[in-house]
Amino acid sequence: MSRADPPSSPEESEIALALLRWYVEMGADEAIDTEPARRFRPPQVDEDPPAVPIVAREPVPRGIAAAPPAALAESLGEAAQSARRLAAGAADLDALAAAVAGFEGCALKRTATNTVFADGNPTGPVMIIGEGPGADEDRIGRPFVGRAGQLLDRMLAAIGLDRSSVLITNVVYWRPPGNRTPTAAEIASCLPFVLRHIALVQPKVLVLAGGTAVGALLPQGQGITRLRGRWFDLAVPGLDWPVPTLPMFHPSFLLRTPERKREAWRDLLSLRARLDELQSDSGENSRREDARQPGAE
Repeated sequence: MSRADPPSSPEESEIALALLRWYVEMGADEAIDTEPARRFRPPQVDEDPPAVPIVAREPVPRGIAAAPPAALAESLGEAAQSARRLAAGAADLDALAAAVAGFEGCALKRTATNTVFADGNPTGPVMIIGEGPGADEDRIGRPFVGRAGQLLDRMLAAIGLDRSSVLITNVVYWRPPGNRTPTAAEIASCLPFVLRHIALVQPKVLVLAGGTAVGALLPQGQGITRLRGRWFDLAVPGLDWPVPTLPMFHPSFLLRTPERKREAWRDLLSLRARLDELQSDSGENSRREDARQPGAE
């Protein structure tokens, strides 16, 4: 039996241990096969071994059509209208980040230390939107760097992702005092920038982490507990196609309520399946395009 090579550095060892801890927290505490091992049975040799059946991949359920709540996305508040004008004028991510940094319409900015815009890879396939900066994020100026961010990193690693393959932001860019939930007016003043961010990045998949992000971008009326794990096709201004969107529990909620990590694990597997499906579809489309080229056999 072949054995995997051991980690080659202390950093790799720490990553492997963190991933193992996450698997245990998810309930995956044993490594077993799907069939029992009959270790004392003599080996059997078949002259003509049976063909391995081809099992069709189970498709990921299609999403429910959705759009951001009009009460927030079309707010008549002065700050929200100003944000819409600024966001519409941002032609790229640098311009959008500068517009957010210079925006004075959200009262949260007056009590915050730093503007927390985004972290990660804007060309990655996944965009994650959380609630808002906490104390660590406000101090450092990057989203998801505290305990919740460390848990998010382990969650991503469990399905083969990291911050080089995802982009992370929040529905508000400044820490609410005392880590309270942002108000509707505060969210409405930041939402035009968030929507423009999505339109500029054009992610393959959008993940909404927590009830506040879900309430800002999906139709209101149901909480995160009912919506998590369900796929939506989110209409985003500036995009001609909807973005596959998956609500999940926020990592900070999972830290407070570890018994819900099993549900989070199912959602992570659903996210991985959707990414694999999109990658497979993209590869198939590329092969078809190559076949249409002149001279192709």
